[in-house]
Amino acid sequence: MHDIKSIRDNPQAFDAGLARRGLKPLSASLLAIDERRRAAILASEQAQARRNAASKEIGDAKKAKDEARAAKLMAEVAELKTTMPELEAAAKAADEELTKELSAIPNIPFDEVPDGVDEHGNVQHHVFGNKRSYSFAPKLHDDLGTALGYMDFEAAAKLSGARFVVLKKGLARLERAIGQFMLDLHTTEHGYTEINPPLLVRNEVMFGTGQLPKFEDDQFWAIKGELLAAPDHERLKTERLGLIPTAEVSLTNLVRESILDEKQLPMRLTALTPCFRAEAGAAGRDTRGMIRQHQFTKVELVSITTPEVSKDELERMLSCAEQVLQKLDLHYRVMTLCAGDMGFSSQKTYDIEVWMPGQGDGGMFREISSCSVCGDFQARRMDARSRGPDGKPRFVHTLNGSGTAVGRALIAVMETYQQEDGSIAVPSALQPYMGGLKVIARE
Repeated sequence: MHDIKSIRDNPQAFDAGLARRGLKPLSASLLAIDERRRAAILASEQAQARRNAASKEIGDAKKAKDEARAAKLMAEVAELKTTMPELEAAAKAADEELTKELSAIPNIPFDEVPDGVDEHGNVQHHVFGNKRSYSFAPKLHDDLGTALGYMDFEAAAKLSGARFVVLKKGLARLERAIGQFMLDLHTTEHGYTEINPPLLVRNEVMFGTGQLPKFEDDQFWAIKGELLAAPDHERLKTERLGLIPTAEVSLTNLVRESILDEKQLPMRLTALTPCFRAEAGAAGRDTRGMIRQHQFTKVELVSITTPEVSKDELERMLSCAEQVLQKLDLHYRVMTLCAGDMGFSSQKTYDIEVWMPGQGDGGMFREISSCSVCGDFQARRMDARSRGPDGKPRFVHTLNGSGTAVGRALIAVMETYQQEDGSIAVPSALQPYMGGLKVIARE
């Protein structure tokens, strides 16, 4: 959420930031609403002050036995009593209108973020490793998994429809191993605290991290049976719970509506959870295999920091996510996203794209992690603050990143470590989690 005072102080900079996001100028319309809001608040406060003063004057007039003045003042108070609710309602309506408008506007990119309208404007930051060479034509992960008999899309479709998968035996264990390996790495070597958060959250929690109101259609929603029996649209919407699209939602909101001691910061949290995305905006994209699923597993990284160190924390978070792929010896590149390709809440984002040799003609880089710094954008939506040595509360800065997407790491391992006979070699870093198993082959 944006600070209207900041927009008031520098509307040109705000509009320039929106232009980099591909949006039209909005400062004038926002400031017009703000002006109405401030005028309504002032009128309401003045009316209240006058009512208080007039009430006191009535007492003075009665003491002085000035009945005419007392009657006039009483009539004024009665009129104020009638008009004050209207003034308060006008102030509330203007405030709600301003909040609604601000809540739908994305964060402003840092100056250092490259310009661009989509992924074609992203800039390569650095590369790790090299493409592997194979004496055979590498296969797609779904061809490998189906041939092994351990990846079943047809069974999943019978259970849940498209964009679901059933993993079995060696591949089911490999996915579990990857998630546990990541979690252990981040907690034991990178200083993150493991959290097991709820998977179902309230509307205000989705709002806090920016899923609502703009991306409502991209979420899955859980409705209590009693509400379905007597449908009431407004009550359904109010009492529903959202299935988290990422543990960022639960982890970041752990500090909502609170004032932290800055000695507690930076707060670094991680979780391994199922995630759920309706993918309403991705119809027709990546329909084959496990690249884009409605249900997937991910290790999430979240940091809560002070403004002074949030940029440095982004670099640290990126390094933590990269080490996952380095220890798995997977070839990848890091991209700095352009202003037009960043997520709604982000000020700056790095994407890690892992090389998948079975994708496309000769392999392809696919996104496996995004690490973003959001400044105080989410903190304002959550009312999450900290108190420093001066005792004054201020909004915290939040960051989030994938550490990494487990399903995509699974298919990257499958495609990278595939053997000519269709078996999958298990990376050495994962073998302790696989009971020492070195190769996944059809039984």
